[in-house]
Amino acid sequence: MSWLRIRDPMSLKTSPIITLAIVAAVSSHLHAEVKPNPLFTDGAVLQRGQSVPVWGTARDGEQVTVEIGGQKLSTTAAGGTWSVSLKPLKEGEALTMKITGDNTITVNNLLVGEVWVCSGQSNMEWPFSRAHNAMEEAPKANYPKLRMFTVKKTTSHKPLAEATGSWVECSPETVNGFSGVGYFFARDLHNKLGVPVGMIHTSWGGTPAQAWTSLEGFGTDPELKGYADAAAKRLVSYDAEVAAHAAAVEKFKVDSKEWNETVGKAYEETLKAWNEATAQAKTAGQPLPPKPNPSSPQPKAPGNPGGGSGNPATLYNGMIAPIIPYGIKGAIWYQGESNAGQSKQYRTLFPAMIADWRSRWKQGDFPFFFVQIAPFKGQPPEIREAQFLTLAKVKNTAMAVTTDVGNANDIHPNQKEPVGQRLALAARALTYGEKIEYSGPLYETMSAKDGKITLTFKHVGGGLVAKDGDLKGFTIAGEDKNFVPAKAEIKGATIVVSADGVADPKAVRYGWANVPDVNLFNKDGLPASPFRTDMD
Repeated sequence: MSWLRIRDPMSLKTSPIITLAIVAAVSSHLHAEVKPNPLFTDGAVLQRGQSVPVWGTARDGEQVTVEIGGQKLSTTAAGGTWSVSLKPLKEGEALTMKITGDNTITVNNLLVGEVWVCSGQSNMEWPFSRAHNAMEEAPKANYPKLRMFTVKKTTSHKPLAEATGSWVECSPETVNGFSGVGYFFARDLHNKLGVPVGMIHTSWGGTPAQAWTSLEGFGTDPELKGYADAAAKRLVSYDAEVAAHAAAVEKFKVDSKEWNETVGKAYEETLKAWNEATAQAKTAGQPLPPKPNPSSPQPKAPGNPGGGSGNPATLYNGMIAPIIPYGIKGAIWYQGESNAGQSKQYRTLFPAMIADWRSRWKQGDFPFFFVQIAPFKGQPPEIREAQFLTLAKVKNTAMAVTTDVGNANDIHPNQKEPVGQRLALAARALTYGEKIEYSGPLYETMSAKDGKITLTFKHVGGGLVAKDGDLKGFTIAGEDKNFVPAKAEIKGATIVVSADGVADPKAVRYGWANVPDVNLFNKDGLPASPFRTDMD
């Protein structure tokens, strides 16, 4: 199992002192009492209807027994770790898990329901408190059977064994700290299914997909070779850097104490006098005195050997590997902004990342639903196209289109409820079998005849519709590839596009702009994805 790989806690991105404390704690696991992984703590939600891995740490040779819901399984710890696999559980009353070794741990208030991973960058991380309707919705968020585990931001060049975080029960008092998209998604599922819903929220703003992919996940594709090489190179020197980091932390502590005694205290007095002199000069209208510098620079804390949040594989190692193989139903994903400059590569990278996660979890092609990047002046249409193309490449996926809820001047649109709702529609239809339309129109084919191009679509639903007036956002071009505004008309389940002066059209584009001005929907209220028929 993947969690048994060697994983180094020194890569946790935190203060040097805390890092050393973690190292000491983890290194003592071989001699410690039996402990469950932090995911199995009070208030956790366990996935229903499938085997449930439970794991943790203990001394070598320690007999470990797990009891829950009438099941009792035993194993022997080896290499400081243990694991058991529970038979499928059914939703019902809260359960208690008892884990017994040389000592006994009791985990309370466990629920059985649906568990989803919520991941990506800042738009997934965006808290409920900053959603456009947070004040209105927070008082309604009284859902004790809806819970979220938020993984602490952590980077590493090696896969880590444990995630830092805790399960939080949803209430009007706690919901503000939840992922906004994650909350609205889970709320709709909970209300529709009537079962507990758990979210493992693991996201980090401004991060690229390559950081969320394992070293092995890049495979041998030449387009991703640079990422694989970079991750492998850092891995070679990682252990040495960790060892050097520990010594550097100790030196930093000593140097900081010495600096504070010999330089820092005197510098504080100098700064105090400078502030007073500056205030007096301002009052008198005189030139300001120059700001003094310390007699020697203050020591700097050593850098994190775990790498940066943009480095290949670091977030997979620090924030995905630690939650595998926790039993889940699927994942929702809101990311892509940080890869917009390499949109064509994202056509390969994003499917590779999805395949990587599925391979690691060993739960088959579990549902993976994602959000198409919202309109913003800094986001080109090619990144939306890369996401659109992923639908055809990767099975059991769906895409929530957001052309109607973006913000041209803010990469973080605050309308998170429609995003979560559309992801939930996909889950309700594809995962839970509800007979509903879950997607807006998606371009399928084109044909040219008599100076016009006819377009067909998937997910027409109840029918195509132009919202608030005539269709807009379509352009057309002939052999010269000079795209001009086009007239577009709905003809049954198709759209016919033409333009004066383009007698022999070859291609059509829809919403092909950083901030598309578009209005094609289906009658189910879901917007169409931007597209181009002349994809390169």
